[in-house]
Amino acid sequence: QVQLVESGGGLVQPGGSLRLSCAASGFTFSARTMAWYRQAPGKERELVATIVSSGYSTDYLDSVKGRFTISRDNRKNTLYLQMNSLKPEDTAVYYCKAVSLLYWGQGTQVTVSS
Repeated sequence: QVQLVESGGGLVQPGGSLRLSCAASGFTFSARTMAWYRQAPGKERELVATIVSSGYSTDYLDSVKGRFTISRDNRKNTLYLQMNSLKPEDTAVYYCKAVSLLYWGQGTQVTVSS
């Protein structure tokens, strides 16, 4: 069965960095466009970044461009999100997802606060 396990979240001060990981199994990871989403309290879940199967093309939410970097290791079936210059408005639960599949992981909490 499809499994997506996010990790790497935590509490960080504004301006800090975190690297999220997502371990994927149960499907052909290397063939799928992958994405990171986030959901802040009281808000809709939003798409943060996508990466095509080869890793050569990425796209980002305007508010994270230049600060976040999505990447993948198809040998390890793992998706990453490097988050730099974090802001309080980045506080949310972050989820990874294969764009064309309906499965979600449990998410990892990112809290940016002084």
